[in-house]
Amino acid sequence: MSANKQSARGFNRLLGLVGGTFSLAGALALQSSPTEAQALSYMPVAPYGPAFPHYAPGAQPPDEAMPGDEADELAPQLRRQVVSYSGNEPAGTIIIDTAHTFLYLTLGNGTAMRYGIGVGRQGFTWSGVETVTRKAEWPDWTPPAQMIARQPYLPRWVGGGPGNPLGARALYLGNTDYRIHGTNDPSTIGKHVSSGCIRLRNADVIDLFQRVGQGTKVIVLPNDQRRAAPPAGAPV
Repeated sequence: MSANKQSARGFNRLLGLVGGTFSLAGALALQSSPTEAQALSYMPVAPYGPAFPHYAPGAQPPDEAMPGDEADELAPQLRRQVVSYSGNEPAGTIIIDTAHTFLYLTLGNGTAMRYGIGVGRQGFTWSGVETVTRKAEWPDWTPPAQMIARQPYLPRWVGGGPGNPLGARALYLGNTDYRIHGTNDPSTIGKHVSSGCIRLRNADVIDLFQRVGQGTKVIVLPNDQRRAAPPAGAPV
């Protein structure tokens, strides 16, 4: 066999090897494309503002207490407990004692479930009577326009999940911007910190969420410790 024929055969064999390599790479690329597309498509684009990928919703944890949300991290009086209740409101009524940072759910027979809460900071507390008009699990958060005006650095949308300021559950009150909701910062329970919303640790808001429905009456007492007496007494 001549040297020219041997060279031609060697060149053709090399081309076959190279072609096979490129075919394998192309097949792998085609197989990986859908996975990459899924990884890049988790963040919905809000039509009213920029996207914030670092606020995208993550995997939602189970409904039991999440790390950092343990009851023993709260002061004893702020832990969920059944207490005596001397008011006249029927069972199934929510009473928010802003001054003492407690939320009561009346149970009947002279008792109520009491939860520790975080409430509005100075200038942002409110009082009145509302009803629960909507319930949501792992809600998204869209800051109201008034909040954006005060804090323009806030994201325009935050997907539901453990990093969301609304926490695990939300109860929406009337036609207001106020909610009873969870929190991703349980250290704020027992403090006056919010813009008017009522926050509970996630395990507590999940418990409350399961006990009440739409139409539940919500009474918010004035933030005046000199006149507002807690409607419930000692644990039972």
